[in-house]
Amino acid sequence: MIAAAKKRGAHRDAATSMQIQVGIITISDRASAGDYDDLGGPALKQVAQKIGWHVLAEAIVPDEIARIQETIRSFARQGCGLVLTTGGTGIASRDVTPEAIRAMMRVELPGFGEVMRAESMKITPNAILSRNLAAIVDQALVIALPGKPSGAVECLSFVQGAIPHGVALAQGTPTSC
Repeated sequence: MIAAAKKRGAHRDAATSMQIQVGIITISDRASAGDYDDLGGPALKQVAQKIGWHVLAEAIVPDEIARIQETIRSFARQGCGLVLTTGGTGIASRDVTPEAIRAMMRVELPGFGEVMRAESMKITPNAILSRNLAAIVDQALVIALPGKPSGAVECLSFVQGAIPHGVALAQGTPTSC
C-alpha cells in the first residue's frame, strides 16, 4: 500500500514539476499588419516566464483559420507542450480562433472554457460573449484566451493549476490518473 502511494506521488510530481515549453500566438489582423503593437503576447510571455515556463516560440498571425492552424501545428512540432493563443475568441465576423482549433483538435476540454467564462463573469458581464476554449492538438494543450491583455492574463490564472497535468497527458507523460 505504501509503495503504491509513493508511486502515485512520483507520477503526480513528474507532471507538476515538468518544464513546460510554451508557444504564444497573438491572433490579430491589425497587429499582424503592424497597425498597432501586440500587447497580449508580451503580457502572456511575462506571466509564463514568472511561472517558470520556457517560452520557446512566439508569433503574430492574422485572423485566418489556415494561418492559425499552421502556427499551432508548427509550435507543437517544435516541442511546445502548451500553446497559448490570444485573440479571435469574440463574436466579430473575423474572430475564428475557436473554429480553427476545433477543426484540428483531437479532443476539446470544455472545463477550461467554462471556468474562464464563469470567473470572468465576476469581472465583466461581457465575458458571456467569450468563446475561450482548450483542446489537445497533436501532443500539445492549446488554450484560446481573450485578445485583451488583462483578460488573457486573468483567464490564464483561472486555469493555471490544471495546465501541468493537461500538458503531461497531452505528451503521454505518466501521471497519477
